[in-house]
Amino acid sequence: MILFDWGTYNGLTKLPAAASLGMKLTEIPPRELTRRRYGDEYFDSYREFATKAFTTITAHAPYYNVVSVDRDVMERSWRGLIDAARKAKRAGAQIYNLHLGWRAFLDQRDLEYAAEFIKRLLAEVGDQMVVSVEVPYTRRMLGDWEEIRALREMTDPERVIVSVQLENAWLYETGAGDTGRFEEANSAATEEFWGQMLQKTLKLSSGYISLRFSQVIGFAFGRRILKKRVPLGKGYPDLEPLSRALARFIVKEVREKDLPLSMHIIYTGPPESKYRDTIMLYAAIMIEAAAHL
Repeated sequence: MILFDWGTYNGLTKLPAAASLGMKLTEIPPRELTRRRYGDEYFDSYREFATKAFTTITAHAPYYNVVSVDRDVMERSWRGLIDAARKAKRAGAQIYNLHLGWRAFLDQRDLEYAAEFIKRLLAEVGDQMVVSVEVPYTRRMLGDWEEIRALREMTDPERVIVSVQLENAWLYETGAGDTGRFEEANSAATEEFWGQMLQKTLKLSSGYISLRFSQVIGFAFGRRILKKRVPLGKGYPDLEPLSRALARFIVKEVREKDLPLSMHIIYTGPPESKYRDTIMLYAAIMIEAAAHL
């Protein structure tokens, strides 16, 4: 039994490289789901290769805001996200990862509209797919831990789970996603900190524990702090305490307790170094896990 599935995002032409490197997971990138020149044949080919080569297939929804004060704009976003989900389903995806985007109304309506959309999405994809809702990195975005808990209760807790982009959780919990104090936040990202984040993840998971990671740097854009993904070893937060916490969690909290969950970790860094960095991330976790086995 393997401890967790691992891999990165791949278009169709990159699947052989990822499979040859031993990756157990592939994710369909959002751009593949929005290109009009990719018809049914493309996604059928993706499914044919990926279902044979990988244990897990995920898909990342396009980066459309789920909520808008303009109903016509919101409906167009919903149609685009649902159309992408249909393509992901055809390509064999088991999980559709959803980034809710920026808040619009700054009140309960944001959550209510998000729940309305997720219900439509679940009805469209059927029982074959789970929807994972990604934790944001700033309080200006929708989808914090409590809101994801509420969305699961408002929709379907068996088919709606949390997706934890680990550096997002770090930025959100330390406040660095709003202040830009990355160095200060990095000192707070201890093994204990990550253990707490993983326990919060567990409480909002069903069927899968879905984790993502890349290191980032930040820059100011007006009043907003935006993150930029960088190659492993070039940004924040530090990998060492995270890999120790992940190893302990995977072995002690999931494997030894025989939880009915499949776990996966997706590397989401820049494309120019993604294969090397995915292997480095996997190796860092497994080196620490070996001490617990």
